[in-house]
Amino acid sequence: MTTKLVLYNTLSRRKEAFEPLNAPHVGMYVCGPTVYGDPHLGHARPSITFDLLFRYLKAEGFKVRYVRNITDVGHLEQDADEGEDKIAKKARLEQLEPMEVAHYYTERYKAAMAELGVLTPSIEPHASGHIIEQIEFVKRILDEGYAYESNGSIYFDVEKYNEKYRYGILSGRNLEDIVTNTRELDGQGDKRHSYDFALWKKAAPEHIMRWPSPWSDGFPGWHMECSAMSTKYLGERFDIHGGGMDLMFPHHECEIAQSTSALGHDSAKYWVHNNMITINGQKMGKSLGNFITLEELFTGNHKLLAQAYTPMTIRFFILQAHYRSTLDFSNEALQAAEKGLDRLMKGIEALGKVKPAAQSSVNPAELAQRCEDAMADDLNSPMVISALFDWVRIFNQLVEGQQTITAEDLESLKATVNRWVFDVLGLRDEKSAAAAGGKDMVTPLVNMLLEMRMTAKANKDWATSDKIRDELTAIGIRVKDRKDGFDWEIE
Repeated sequence: MTTKLVLYNTLSRRKEAFEPLNAPHVGMYVCGPTVYGDPHLGHARPSITFDLLFRYLKAEGFKVRYVRNITDVGHLEQDADEGEDKIAKKARLEQLEPMEVAHYYTERYKAAMAELGVLTPSIEPHASGHIIEQIEFVKRILDEGYAYESNGSIYFDVEKYNEKYRYGILSGRNLEDIVTNTRELDGQGDKRHSYDFALWKKAAPEHIMRWPSPWSDGFPGWHMECSAMSTKYLGERFDIHGGGMDLMFPHHECEIAQSTSALGHDSAKYWVHNNMITINGQKMGKSLGNFITLEELFTGNHKLLAQAYTPMTIRFFILQAHYRSTLDFSNEALQAAEKGLDRLMKGIEALGKVKPAAQSSVNPAELAQRCEDAMADDLNSPMVISALFDWVRIFNQLVEGQQTITAEDLESLKATVNRWVFDVLGLRDEKSAAAAGGKDMVTPLVNMLLEMRMTAKANKDWATSDKIRDELTAIGIRVKDRKDGFDWEIE
């Protein structure tokens, strides 16, 4: 099985034709969240980016095993193996068990992702549930001679690894530069060098999250979970490894070193990274006061927000930019996305009102080809949206009778729109009560009133006709008179 998809491979720094190792099966591993706080805007972009890839591959007919991990142990306050475990710290401050904290925020994350239209992955493993696998992986690295024990902790020997392989192959860094820019520990701590990283950490007496191992009671290093769990569920070689660009160094760099030292080769064929979301040109961070949770976005309850934004507005905002470009958040940008999404949904609604004709003056295959070419070119969702917007104008022309389409072509056009808007882009019409799983009470009532208005007009009862129109306008329903009846929309 083949596809036209071309992906930018961070490892090779070029676009490469996507050729799965075992088509039609595709293995994809994506780094998920560390669950110690509410899901925020920064979580939305990688989740939506790889949901887009997941959806597209499935739409192309591939059988995708999508693994997205949950980090609930081992991620310390400082990435350089120092500080308190983030989840344990949250548990201590809130006087809870660490797994209570992890479970609570995992559920919050899943609920937010569902609101954003992110499909659940095939497997969602937790780091804390794979301690045995991580210990076994550490043993393999020790057996290969690329790690050392120090006071009950196990550290990866970056210098030894760099003698045979290259540390920094993903991020483009070299060990000399890393040494120059890294503070040495001057005999403090257990590492031989400050750039070595922990595979297993001996737990201090006050450390809550700890497990027995051949070396000490402790916990795995942050990077170890991904090597162990991706190998367990996808095998020693799989197709795609993804995550945010902020994970490229040190997390993914360390992961490549771990896997290569244990297996003799890197596991992933394609490394794919999405770029960051900034806020008014600044990196998002709690210390800057521009840290916005998804719940705050949905409710509008944040000092930087001019209003609440729906989950589909957030999704559409993210999809309007290419996943490898920086995306700057602002109220103006989100408001523009809100208007754009509304325009697209109204266009699709108009398509449902088109009446077939004997001949077609438009060719639905042109829209399908534009969307396919754009998505196959490194997931160019902005160009897919651009093509759809061009056709919204045609949808309205079809309703007005300025263009014509046969019944067969109309069904083809509707199928194309459904494929790209709903199946691949993952959008939904939030203004439709039916889409929300409820019963649509508005449509039949508005239609009844407008039927009464048509009767009043036929009887030249202009006062009643104008009153119905004006009252509907006052509550946000815009009426459009047509030669063969009427149309309306909620503003």
